[in-house]
Amino acid sequence: GKTDVNVIWTGSDDGLINVTRDGGKTWTNVTPKDMPDFGRVSMIDASKFDAGGAYVAVKRPLLDDVAPYIFRTKDWGRTWTKIVTGIAPNDYVHAVREDPTRKGLLYAGTQHGVYVSFDDGDHWQSLSLNLPEVPVADLIVERNDLAIATHGRGFYILDNIGPLRQSGAAMGSGDAVLLKPNNAIRSYGQATVQYILRKPAQSLTLEFIDGKGTVIRTLTGGAAAPTAPAAAAGGGGRGGRGGGFAMPLSLSAGLNSASWNMRYPDATSFPGMILWGGSVTGPMAPPGTYTVKLTVDGKTLTQPLIVERNPLHMATDADMIEQFNFLIQVRDKTSEANNTVIRIRSIKSQVADRLGKSNGDAKLKAAGDALVANMSAVEGEIYQVKNQSGQDPLNYPIKINNWLAGLLSMVGNGDGRPTTEAPKIFADLTAQLKVQTDKLAAVLTKDLVAFNVEAKRLGLDAVADK
Repeated sequence: GKTDVNVIWTGSDDGLINVTRDGGKTWTNVTPKDMPDFGRVSMIDASKFDAGGAYVAVKRPLLDDVAPYIFRTKDWGRTWTKIVTGIAPNDYVHAVREDPTRKGLLYAGTQHGVYVSFDDGDHWQSLSLNLPEVPVADLIVERNDLAIATHGRGFYILDNIGPLRQSGAAMGSGDAVLLKPNNAIRSYGQATVQYILRKPAQSLTLEFIDGKGTVIRTLTGGAAAPTAPAAAAGGGGRGGRGGGFAMPLSLSAGLNSASWNMRYPDATSFPGMILWGGSVTGPMAPPGTYTVKLTVDGKTLTQPLIVERNPLHMATDADMIEQFNFLIQVRDKTSEANNTVIRIRSIKSQVADRLGKSNGDAKLKAAGDALVANMSAVEGEIYQVKNQSGQDPLNYPIKINNWLAGLLSMVGNGDGRPTTEAPKIFADLTAQLKVQTDKLAAVLTKDLVAFNVEAKRLGLDAVADK
């Protein structure tokens, strides 16, 4: 038995069922009264929820009887109930299984497909969906999936049976239902969220929120949303990702799915950025409890989402929390470096615009040249501006932003706490970046102000630091 190691059920191929409750010392014949003569007991599934509960599948096609037989007991076989309502009269049964997480949810494998019952076998309905008509020899629930073995047609998996487990009264009567997500496993697939719309939605957002209340990721319904341009990775650049479109959420009535890769947002990037051995990819969420928040046409629904450690990895939850806390700092510092380049390029672009409108004014050009030269010196220390292709870093040394992106990639590669050297390297890079941002602040205080004095003299718009 699933709840008592001393409970053992046996079924024979000539229609007898016996049970022991003392580990095999004594046995009791508990064959159901309406067991057909010479019915073959093909499976007994002991209940996880009832100490004296079991479900029995019986078949006898060799005696030209193709009727279904499933029996249920709650009292160690003293009384049995035949439970086949809804199963086709010619669909004899090979296997019956209880869902290990929801009491009263049963699955049956028959000669012509798969059935499900939500009421402990009182009523059955087909769960064959797009399965070809095949004999289902056995089936088993493995975590969140229903795996079935067929005779002659291989194996099939119905993945993510969460909606089956949550069907019924718990779903309520509103226009939208947010199902409780299955636990997500780090470094294994994605976190999947399913929701049911009883009528098409006009607007829909899905937010993933961490324990501090920070909104990590927001998905929206409707048109596809463009993602930020991603950095190109050089030959040694693991983790560089192409831009593209975030899949929009479905607004259609019915069961819908959305997924989150369990990562926090990427570091800021800029067009044409070449990295070597670095990445702007955001860190993976550490193990813990998160909140999924679905807003449909102004109504809000929430469910908890648990992120688990990968059981195949050695790192502890504490290791991964320490890894995340370090990586989020590195990500933010990488963003600071890249945002500084973006600021410099914005100012340079504005300077070029004003010079183009100045009719060759000598004072404005002199002020502009000084401002651009001093800013470019800072830009060149933060980013290797000579890099134009993925192989260029072989010839031109990488700069501060690439060292930071390399640290983000290296420490974020796999599950585990940062090495003892990583924080020292990060502190050194942070200090180097501060030297450059302090230089830039001085340049802007002196040279940008001077340039804007000349621009104002000519009636031109001031150049803004943005």
